[in-house]
Amino acid sequence: MKREEFMRVQKLDNSLIVSNIECLDLDLTLDCGQAFRWEKQTDGSYSGVAGGYFLNISKDENGDLIFKNTSQEVFEGFWINYFDLKRDYSEICKKLKSDELLSSTIDEYYGIRILNQEPWEALCSFVISQQNNIKRIKLIINRLCKAYGEDLGNGWYTFPSAERLAQLDASDFEAIGAGYRAKYLEKLSKDVASGRIDLQKIKSLSLEDARKALLDIYGVGIKVANCALLFGFGFMSAFPVDVWMKRVMEYYPDGLPECFEGIEGIAQQYLFHWARNNLK
Repeated sequence: MKREEFMRVQKLDNSLIVSNIECLDLDLTLDCGQAFRWEKQTDGSYSGVAGGYFLNISKDENGDLIFKNTSQEVFEGFWINYFDLKRDYSEICKKLKSDELLSSTIDEYYGIRILNQEPWEALCSFVISQQNNIKRIKLIINRLCKAYGEDLGNGWYTFPSAERLAQLDASDFEAIGAGYRAKYLEKLSKDVASGRIDLQKIKSLSLEDARKALLDIYGVGIKVANCALLFGFGFMSAFPVDVWMKRVMEYYPDGLPECFEGIEGIAQQYLFHWARNNLK
């Protein structure tokens, strides 16, 4: 049976109540550094913008997901894919738990999902993320969206298109705090807008060819490429390595275990979260 056949959706006022979704912890998924436009609210819910849509999402006492400020059409056409609700994460976690380190890690941090972000936003965001902390990344991206995105009301803005940002020069990106990354963003925007870089074509390539294509982009190194591939291009086997993951790899001197095959990126998120919370 397909995952969507388990899912039950009920409409209540301006909300959709979605039941029977396993393995989705909002804190671990929306505030783990894979996306930068979600803000936790005082009531524990999260508000954010993705794909040009505003959403408030929360969980109730029954574990049901509450999607506010969205329609059934947008939920089915966008949010199901964005939150990867058709993928059987519970089965994936069972598979990964055959690894000794991940066995206890998944129990402790159960509910991390990979968000299916748009390639353009993900690539820009991870270019901005270089040598940066999450708080500052969010600040720069918020300034970018406020200055050049479309106003959705109540202080929320879309992520600006490549065509809009292609009208800018490096000084405009410097003005929002991008620093040395400004020249990367300027060229990236102009190259995507002109078609010199075709993000949808890159998405259709094999993992190795897609990685090579991203590494040819000015300002994109191996970490940015792998993050963009995993979080924006749908390559679940991409495995970003930063300083934390370099330390994690010491636990795998013979390479990644067989149970990671094809889902290395999901394993990476659990290992990354474990490392940040357990390694000094």
